[in-house]
Amino acid sequence: MALYFASLNTGSNGNCFYIGNEEHAVLIDAGISCKETLIRLNRLGLTIEKVKAIFISHEHSDHIKGLSVISKKYQIPVYITLKTLLNSSLSLPEHLVNFFETDDVIRIADLNIKAFAKFHDAAEPHSFVIDNAQNKIGVFTDIGNVCENVMLHFKDCDAVFLEANYDEEMLEKGRYPYYLKHRISSGRGHLSNKKALELFKNHQSEKLRYLFLSHLSKDNNCPDLVYNLFKTHALQTEVFVASRYEETSVFILD
Repeated sequence: MALYFASLNTGSNGNCFYIGNEEHAVLIDAGISCKETLIRLNRLGLTIEKVKAIFISHEHSDHIKGLSVISKKYQIPVYITLKTLLNSSLSLPEHLVNFFETDDVIRIADLNIKAFAKFHDAAEPHSFVIDNAQNKIGVFTDIGNVCENVMLHFKDCDAVFLEANYDEEMLEKGRYPYYLKHRISSGRGHLSNKKALELFKNHQSEKLRYLFLSHLSKDNNCPDLVYNLFKTHALQTEVFVASRYEETSVFILD
């Protein structure tokens, strides 16, 4: 069965990714409002009724701010770590909360969702790979550094949402205060264009059909700059920039 996927939004203003098949789907993070989530799903011809679970990567507000309303209104189960929940301000009904641990694989209908640990300045951050035993999609954002987990799963994916948060020179010369620049580039903040490109160049495989550059900084990156940087090194992979202002198209792996 084909996999359908889209970014509904990605950036410091909110992150939400839709991945599913013709019958069922999951959301990875719920960082935009319930209203905006529904609007964007509708524009793509998708429905919230197909969403059978929401997986939360970590507790920062741009990943959870729409979660409580969406989950309660549509009675959608939430998969989250205990530490993430305890370090958030979320109010969720107990019957909708499901805890996962590192390297768990959760089965939702015909989808397998694997959680793996990553570097980020949160209580217990995770990234996810979703597969249907035929194709695999990775959601790798909010990554301070490329670790073995990221490398291992990146080379096994058919499509990836990969963070390319900032251009190092733009960040260094930009208006951010020193503490924020340090937080972003510390190794537990966000992934630079340079580090993301090294991952892409060294570990892209013939399987990788789509690469979506994600979680771009509004102030310290440029969509055209990062697209051209990656496009130069793309082999068979199609490269796109996922927006912080609107949804992507729906893409299909079959």
